Amino acid sequence: MENKMYFGSRKTARAFTVIKPGTGKVRINNFLLESIQNDQQRSIISTPLQLLGDDRYKVDIAVKVKGGGTSGQAYASAISISKALVSYFKSDELKKRLLDYDRHLLVGDKRQKESKKPGGPGARRKEQKSYR
Repeated sequence: MENKMYFGSRKTARAFTVIKPGTGKVRINNFLLESIQNDQQRSIISTPLQLLGDDRYKVDIAVKVKGGGTSGQAYASAISISKALVSYFKSDELKKRLLDYDRHLLVGDKRQKESKKPGGPGARRKEQKSYR
């Protein structure tokens, strides 16, 4: 089976996943998943693998992720891993399980940060007036 690349994004973070037969190693930017310090990010990334079950030890997954913040990168990685697993195993049951757990693991979430407008420090907040 040829190696295919799968894509996932969250806000400005972009993740690309390559999946191939193996022993269950998951690498994020050439670091093993177990070596990620933040427990929350590690659990976000490993969610699709936990929903897969014991079949996770039949594949090796390599993810390259860039852009955005750490949380956005974790979600982008989870999305691209989910898409890769569904395509690799061709399992409707896995797809249904992922969609039931969290629809955004396969569909993505298109929300973006609202851009800043003039007249204030942020997108909606404006400078206060002392009169009136």
